[in-house]
Amino acid sequence: MSIIRLKGQADRRLRAGHQWIYSNEIDTNVSPLKQFVAGDQVVVEAANGKALGMATVNPNTLIYGRLFSREVGTVLNKSLIVHRLKIALSLREMAYKGPYYRLVFGDSDGLSGLVVDRFGDVLVVQISTAGMERVKQDIIDGLIDVIKPEAILMKNDGKMRSVEGLETSVEEVYGTVPREVFIQENDVLFQVPVWDGQKTGWFYDHRENRKTMQGFCDGKRVLDVFSYIGGWGVQAASAGATDVTFIDASESALSHVEANLQLNQYEGHSSLMQGDAFEAMQSLIADKQRFDVVVMDPPAFITRRKDIKAGEGAYHRANQLALRLVAKGGVLVTGSCSMHLEESRLHDIVRSNTRSLERFSQLIYRGTQAPDHPVHPSIDETEYLKALFYRVHNNMGL
Repeated sequence: MSIIRLKGQADRRLRAGHQWIYSNEIDTNVSPLKQFVAGDQVVVEAANGKALGMATVNPNTLIYGRLFSREVGTVLNKSLIVHRLKIALSLREMAYKGPYYRLVFGDSDGLSGLVVDRFGDVLVVQISTAGMERVKQDIIDGLIDVIKPEAILMKNDGKMRSVEGLETSVEEVYGTVPREVFIQENDVLFQVPVWDGQKTGWFYDHRENRKTMQGFCDGKRVLDVFSYIGGWGVQAASAGATDVTFIDASESALSHVEANLQLNQYEGHSSLMQGDAFEAMQSLIADKQRFDVVVMDPPAFITRRKDIKAGEGAYHRANQLALRLVAKGGVLVTGSCSMHLEESRLHDIVRSNTRSLERFSQLIYRGTQAPDHPVHPSIDETEYLKALFYRVHNNMGL
């Protein structure tokens, strides 16, 4: 079998449990980078020639190899995929009663470059690496065997595909996929636009944090910023909020908010604000609006390490505006899906804004990603989600 040889000491991360191999870790005298085609499967060897396992490779990317087994001779094929899918399914069935969850979370489930979200009998699949693209049909066949879905949507339109040299597409690969599917999360119903929505159509990762948020909403006025289709705000409404305001740039997303409020027979007051979130919050501040619960769950402002400074500025501004909208004694829920923003830094951003606004805050809850987004203990990149809850007061002289 073809091999790639690592430089001296370059095997330390792999031996510690990581699964990625960077192009600058390869001994190019023994293993020229361009000798393989994207998606090839190879044996990985340490500098001394000892085999470390099997990996898929892509000579065109910084992450050159992705380890998929530490047993030499293992092949990434339908048999292995079915085995990994069964293990992944057992975790989700242990954690959740209903068939609504992220079934596969890439590296954390031993399937680097593969994401599968389950919406009852419909699966939405995203492939982001050349290695997984090469076994696309094995993935489809494995999902049919293990899950027995009615339909599968292959939503391969993510940014990582261009990095891997892959074309983008959205295609129905099995059965008939409806434009919207229905799910239940924390006893709340949602219609999800799997074809036209963001990513797979839904974000299961904040499930537990939204459940915690519900406990603060009964009889309250709630603001959901960057609401998308209402994951936070509709759950607040179902938990007894009397007034919920949603802000999102997408008219289509807000139409789904309205549909999801109706789906749950919400009888309280709701407002939909379409436009730039920062401008909308400024408008609410100018109108002297205040809310008992403000949820700030923006898209990733930091997608690459070099974006940290600019991204932190965006988080700073967003949280400052959000804090100005929290009523006395109210709750701020601030989230981040940026892996490069550490929780301590997000906390520091809220702390500094609280002080500059001469308010007093108490951190009352720390949340992370739900169990269907398990963290690989050796791969920091799999731990990305933060949710911090603060009780916010006027200046208490402290």
